[in-house]
Amino acid sequence: MQEKVGVIGLGAIGGGIAHNLLSAGADVTVWNRTEAKMEPLVAAGAAAAANAAEVARSSSIVFICVSDTPDVEEVLFGDEGILQGASPGDLIIDNSTISPQATREMARRLDSAGIHMLDAPVSGGPEGAAAGTLSLMVGGDRAQFERAKPYLDSIGGTITHVGDNGDGQMVKLVNQILVVGHALAMSEAFLFAAAGGLDLERTLQAVQGGAAGSWMLDHRAPQMIRRDWSPGFSIDMQEKDVKLAVGAASELGVPLLVTGLVDDLYRVLQREGMGGEGNHALVKALERLAGIRLGAG
Repeated sequence: MQEKVGVIGLGAIGGGIAHNLLSAGADVTVWNRTEAKMEPLVAAGAAAAANAAEVARSSSIVFICVSDTPDVEEVLFGDEGILQGASPGDLIIDNSTISPQATREMARRLDSAGIHMLDAPVSGGPEGAAAGTLSLMVGGDRAQFERAKPYLDSIGGTITHVGDNGDGQMVKLVNQILVVGHALAMSEAFLFAAAGGLDLERTLQAVQGGAAGSWMLDHRAPQMIRRDWSPGFSIDMQEKDVKLAVGAASELGVPLLVTGLVDDLYRVLQREGMGGEGNHALVKALERLAGIRLGAG
């Protein structure tokens, strides 16, 4: 790996990305608002920066993995943002999930400064980030995608160039529509099974290998059955993505019937203080409607 790489945002996903870049032999500089999250990466061989601008000065390719559209805007264009340290020809790779329209505008602003951008949101959760098996849906210039590919290969298992800037974010919203649809279907299915007196573990084992099988079923249904609400991806973060999808669908005139319902259910759980729980805790909203609980805990 010939180019120096920066990673900004070292949460459950960004931290895994940085570790896998280091493991692949990249020269990595990191920055995170919470300094303690940099310490394990520095111990693993990364350099620590004081801010996003310093990361950009040290790197020709910079990965961003933060929470929401305003966070990406601040990292890029703030007083100590990437634009203050980047040079023409540098490449920004945004792994966050944010507004497609805002992404297109950010890419235009960066392009006017001679800086390239790929939107490359990810799917696969902390498990995929740690294992280097994330799925990446990448929007932007094809030549820049090819430039980034060796680095993307170190963090992902499925990497697809889907079109222009913003198209990566659109495909990620397709992904999130499918994810929450699966979450709602799992909630309904296992409440149905519980009401019918079925053994939930055996029921899951019976359906996993058939046409109903999915990543969500494999990874989140066991947690749901055990009443383990620890987040791979929290309700707060999932609801943020659902709102992005519902907003984009409204602009396009496309009905999102299931996704709109999940939006309502997640907001109910957020109001009751459950926003930090895993997205599979969606079942709690249906439990209250049904008067049935999964598991004994």
